[in-house]
Amino acid sequence: MAHRPQIRIAATYMRGGTSKGVFFRLQDLPTAAQAPGAARDALMLRVIGSPDPYGKHTDGMGGATSSTSKCVIISASTQAGHDVDYLYGQVSIDSAFVDWSGNCGNLSTAVGPFAISNGFINASRLPKDGMFEVRVWQANIGKTIIVHVPISDGQVQETGDFELDGVTFPAAEIVLEFIDPADEGEGDAGGAIFPTGQLVDTLQVPGVGDLQVTMINAGIPTIFVNAKDIGYTGAELQGDINGDAKALAMFEAIRAHGAVRMGLIPDIAAAATRQHTPKVAFVAPPADYTSSSGKRIAAGDIDLLARALSMGKLHHAMMGTAAVAIATAASIPGTLVNLAAGGGDRAAVRFGHPSGTLRVGAEAALIDGRWQVRKAVMSRSARVLMEGFVRVPG
Repeated sequence: MAHRPQIRIAATYMRGGTSKGVFFRLQDLPTAAQAPGAARDALMLRVIGSPDPYGKHTDGMGGATSSTSKCVIISASTQAGHDVDYLYGQVSIDSAFVDWSGNCGNLSTAVGPFAISNGFINASRLPKDGMFEVRVWQANIGKTIIVHVPISDGQVQETGDFELDGVTFPAAEIVLEFIDPADEGEGDAGGAIFPTGQLVDTLQVPGVGDLQVTMINAGIPTIFVNAKDIGYTGAELQGDINGDAKALAMFEAIRAHGAVRMGLIPDIAAAATRQHTPKVAFVAPPADYTSSSGKRIAAGDIDLLARALSMGKLHHAMMGTAAVAIATAASIPGTLVNLAAGGGDRAAVRFGHPSGTLRVGAEAALIDGRWQVRKAVMSRSARVLMEGFVRVPG
């Protein structure tokens, strides 16, 4: 009996921020997978090891969490003034589905180093030592990200003493600038940061009730609720929520009804085909708590508490794109995020998440009666975990 050999594809396994994923150059993919469609989705699913009813990804490169079930495709940029195009796929764990609707802010960190190390940047442009700006076109959402990559002796510097809560070991600091992060293609308001035109809305969710929410398109479409309104303190860790089927169903109901209200989907049933976005996050004023690593976080060291769900589960830290949404909402007086942080004008906030703290900044302004945000900034780190070839059954 003849058996087809495995397909061998050049790939790099990278950590970016608090996520990790499999990175590909577009030209290295099989021809059928170089274009969007069923062949590409099937390949990414098999690389990660999904769908896996056991929830382990034993037969793939995934880590069976939303933070580790990711694929990235990098190509020479089609956009003027940019170095690379960056396409991100969030792979479902238990269903045959790849969501291409949004970005991963954490893996955005690794795009710059990958572009430099994989021939997308002419070596003559790199300094011997210093910082190099990789201009990235985020193809999922049509946005610019500037990745400030440290260079040492003409090569990407990966090691360093920058510590990022949610990542065990220190590495080199990489600064990310998300330019004009409001999601222009989403919602009924035609590019407004607030798709309903309101800083705070009342969202009717059957089985939950009327909730005060801030719905925002910045970084990634996000629905913010007050922790106390849904029975939480804002200091919860993954174990407090991810094993509670009733709680997860409540969050999915909020997400689905919020998505309809934001104009992201036509009806509730469509939420199943858009799992990556929008995100749901809950916020609260600062309070003392103990992070998942056992580190004690003091209320005086943070401006607010924030927790967010990704792919139906509480995230172990904070998604980079949701951090952009937090920074943007915090900078606009009157949003739930701003009020949780104490209100007023804010150019930056430090929030507490399950793994520790993160400082993010945003530049927002009210222009002609409409809120606009020029950029959001944060520091992350990235490094190569493994490089070579990934194999999938032919």
